[in-house]
Formats: sequence, structure tokens, C-alpha cells
Amino acid sequence: MSSAAPSLSPAGGDIVPAHVAVIMDGNGRWAKKRMLPRAMGHKKGVEAVRNLVRSLRGTGVKALTLYAFSSENWKRGADEIDDLTKLMKHFIRSDLGEMIENGVRLQIIGDHSAFEPEAVALIDDALARTAHNTDTTLTVALNYGGQQEIARAAAAAAAVGDVTVETIAAHLDTASLPPLDLLIRTSGEVRLSNFLLWQAAYAELYFTDVLWPDFTPEHFREALASFSARERRYGGR
Repeated sequence: MSSAAPSLSPAGGDIVPAHVAVIMDGNGRWAKKRMLPRAMGHKKGVEAVRNLVRSLRGTGVKALTLYAFSSENWKRGADEIDDLTKLMKHFIRSDLGEMIENGVRLQIIGDHSAFEPEAVALIDDALARTAHNTDTTLTVALNYGGQQEIARAAAAAAAVGDVTVETIAAHLDTASLPPLDLLIRTSGEVRLSNFLLWQAAYAELYFTDVLWPDFTPEHFREALASFSARERRYGGR
């Protein structure tokens, strides 16, 4: 990573979400529009992730959660899964040093142990080496499904006592993160696709037609500005 990415520092007085999540959609369509292999769309998508993470410093955004690989994505072809795994390993190898330098803590939600052993080892090493960083938390959803997460949390709550909103929330994969403020989905789709279903209960939703590989820090700024202009009532008037 490089320090050359533009700053996203908001204008004075703007309300900034502490926790933003992104459904990164549109890699395949980006490649198809350009008559390129899907792998090229995923590669450009990783570059979009890199640029966004670089630009978070000084914004007030403390946590960024990215939907990288759902529990349903195993239905994709073996070649595409292999391409995604290779890109994940390359990203960790190339960017881990700067994540450590910039105080980024990596966290995984879902069950990443289902990936190949080399990828699991790289992820586990990155988790350990960034564990004490406090500037920004980058959470990556791998082999993740929101319904499955809620079921696990409810079962864990039941095993130790009463099942309540509070006890389920305490056992979610995201329990260590701030409440979700803003959920962004790219590519024009307007559904949650089994992502952070519990956490999104009172999050603001932002949908854009921009395909993920084309999503820039400036597009992210537009989403932050939209969030800042909204009045959050949490069921009240």
C-alpha cells in the first residue's frame, strides 16, 4: 500500500459513521463489460479495497467491514474460488506491512478455516500481527452468512443463560465492533444478501450503481455525505 491515496477527512461539523460495511458487488459485471476474464474483475476489486483502506485515516471511521466471500460463494466454479484465494493471499503478503505501520487491525468474521491451509496460515498470522493495532479495524467477512451467525449467537446465548437481544448481540461475530452505522452496496443491487442481518437493523443503507472495481474514495465520501444528511430516529419520531 502507499500513502498517496486521497484523504477522506470530512468537512467540519459532518456526522461521520464509526462503523461502515460494504457489500462489494460487481466484479464479474465489470470484467464482462470489458470482455475480460472474471479474475481481472476480482483483481481490480482488490485494488479498490486497497485504495479505500488507505484513505480511511483521519476520517473518523473506526471500523470498515467488507463482504469478501459468502457462505454461498462456494457454489461458484473451482477456478474462480482458486482465483479469489490467490488474490486474498497476495493482498495479505503485499499489504500486511503497511497495515501494521498504519495501525490497522485485521479481523475475520465467518469461518475462514474452510479455505486451503496456506491461506488459513497467512490469515492467522495477519490476525496475530495486527491484534494490538487500534487506529482502524478492517473486518473481512470470509465464508460468512448472516443467518448462520445469528443461529450461532443464539445457540451460544442459550448455552450460558437466557436468550435475549442483549445476549445474542454479545455472541455475534462483530461483538467487539461499534454498532453498524452505514451499509453500502455497489453495482445497483438493492438487497442485503445474507450480510450483517442483525447488525443492519437500524443501520442507514446506501445503494449505488457504481461497480465495485470502479468504486473510489470519492464515491465513499459521497456515501458519508449522504449519511451525514440523514436523521436517525431508531423507531422514534
